[in-house]
Amino acid sequence: MDPLAHVVQVIALSMGAAWASGINLYAAIFMLGYMGMNGYIQLPPDLQVLADPLVLLASGFMYCVEFFADKTPGVDTGWDAIHTFIRIPAGALLAAGAVGDVSPAAQIAAGLVGGSLATASHLTKAGTRVVINASPEPITNWFTSVGEDVAVIAGLWTALHHPVLFLVLLTLFLLLVAWLLPRLWRAIRRLFQRLGRWFGGSRRAGGDAPPPETDDLASMAPRRPPALGRGKAPPDD
Repeated sequence: MDPLAHVVQVIALSMGAAWASGINLYAAIFMLGYMGMNGYIQLPPDLQVLADPLVLLASGFMYCVEFFADKTPGVDTGWDAIHTFIRIPAGALLAAGAVGDVSPAAQIAAGLVGGSLATASHLTKAGTRVVINASPEPITNWFTSVGEDVAVIAGLWTALHHPVLFLVLLTLFLLLVAWLLPRLWRAIRRLFQRLGRWFGGSRRAGGDAPPPETDDLASMAPRRPPALGRGKAPPDD
């Protein structure tokens, strides 16, 4: 293989594993391990452990759990919150392992970039789910979850078979994330402000009277008699 093509393929695999981990870690591990075990791809030495039957069993089981948790409104947000501490470190480790035995410096660099990429894809997924869960109907949540599963499988397949195309699509994804994340943050902030007002209104409706305004307090205070003018004697009784 041409050295340049090999470098591009390694970068695509490294960044593809990190990107997919931020969305669905267990699907990414199971797909890479399954393809490596059946000879569809040659995994780097540090990732060959993914093809172990025990790893495949664990990742397949956890993918089934996530498949249902990810499609339940409310549960998916809690699941994403917990997996903030799992997907991002795992994405960094997979990215570093995909580089192989090039050099320790290359592995550290790949881990840093891969961890950042896993963070970006994870925050985009988690933030989008919070906004979608504001809708009372569950169908949007289901379609979004299935779309994420398909995107992970298709993205990894593209990274393995068409690395240049994957890197172009990944660049477009990062541009989309840079545009989308600030808007997601503002939407989530407005959502929590609305929830705060709603819960505040519920407490007041339950009997807790709102605190009096400043004008009301001023009207309740005793009034002082007007001061006598200078040079004027007080009226006789």
